[in-house]
Amino acid sequence: MSEAVPAVPVSYFAPAAGCRAHRAEIEAAVARVLDGGSFVLGEETRAFENEFAAFVGTAFCVGVASGTDAIELALRACGIGPGDAVLAPAFTAVATVVAIERAGARPVLCDVEADTFNLDPRALEETIADYLAGQGNRAGAVLRAVIPVHLFGHPAALPEIEAVARRHGLRLIEDCAQSHGAQLAGRMTGAWGDLAAFSFYPTKNLGALGDGGAVATSDAALAARLRLLREYGWQPRQVSQMPGLNSRLDELQAAVLRVKLRYLAAENARRRQLAARYDALLAGLPLQVPVIRPCVLPVYHQYVIRTPNRDRLRDYLQKRGFPAQVHYPLPVHLQPAYQGRLFIGKAGLPRAEAAARQVLSLPLSPFLEESRVEAAAACLRQGLQEL
Repeated sequence: MSEAVPAVPVSYFAPAAGCRAHRAEIEAAVARVLDGGSFVLGEETRAFENEFAAFVGTAFCVGVASGTDAIELALRACGIGPGDAVLAPAFTAVATVVAIERAGARPVLCDVEADTFNLDPRALEETIADYLAGQGNRAGAVLRAVIPVHLFGHPAALPEIEAVARRHGLRLIEDCAQSHGAQLAGRMTGAWGDLAAFSFYPTKNLGALGDGGAVATSDAALAARLRLLREYGWQPRQVSQMPGLNSRLDELQAAVLRVKLRYLAAENARRRQLAARYDALLAGLPLQVPVIRPCVLPVYHQYVIRTPNRDRLRDYLQKRGFPAQVHYPLPVHLQPAYQGRLFIGKAGLPRAEAAARQVLSLPLSPFLEESRVEAAAACLRQGLQEL
């Protein structure tokens, strides 16, 4: 084995690095909450909701307990539940489908684009046609919404997806768990749909110090309904006007997110800078680097390459201190919990299945030194030569 590339330990997500970078401000924010004595749905949450809505470009933001809750509550706010069906991509974090089922609806899976891995508008139209032709209607669930996922920080084809949704009378609910700050045609992801769900899990581009989430919308009625749903349907307090949940954003997390939101644009720019360095270093190799569609400003939640030799290359990198990971090893319909019980169109889901066999996420963080990116790329290049 060649010794040209030394083992260089590389931190993958580095949420701790983000905390260290802003530690003084985070500690001051936490102290402010402790001194104030309000820990749930107080001033910090209200301030963060206003600031994040302004960042996304929506009129309202409703803080909730997690990104999964955000999707579920977005569906519930639209009156979607038992007897309804919701379209989503097959290649996504399983949380998207978990939230649909938690709302009581039936997931309907669509194939993805081969280059961006996002929901394919043509596959969406074809799946709707198959469902309406009777294959899905036997279950008695009516199509009510579509959830495009902005996977890996690259916006889905929202104008085309929105056109399909409007044509079929479907609600458009964006899954923005990986796309904080990403833009399409100058508009932020989260500002296109009827509602948009965000996660603030610590590894996200905008991450809290624990779980957290939010739903963004410009519809005042939906925002009001969301505020009821997240706290038992109370109005006034302890009088439930509708069945709701306990899904509240903690004041401590809101205070931390307010600090980190101030740096999100700069940190996303740093991600793009490092991604461009990867692009240059990996040019000419027998693999696919991330594809960026026209009019898109991505945020590289992951830097994902595609290679038919994925598993051996991942092991090669990991043994040399580069924590390459697979997002995601199985599309939803092939996971044991979901096999054989979700609706799939007659064309199947070949692109989702192929992506799951070939994608590999390389180390990327706004706090990663460029020399580490260069070392990871050199190790990858060497691995391709040796394997």
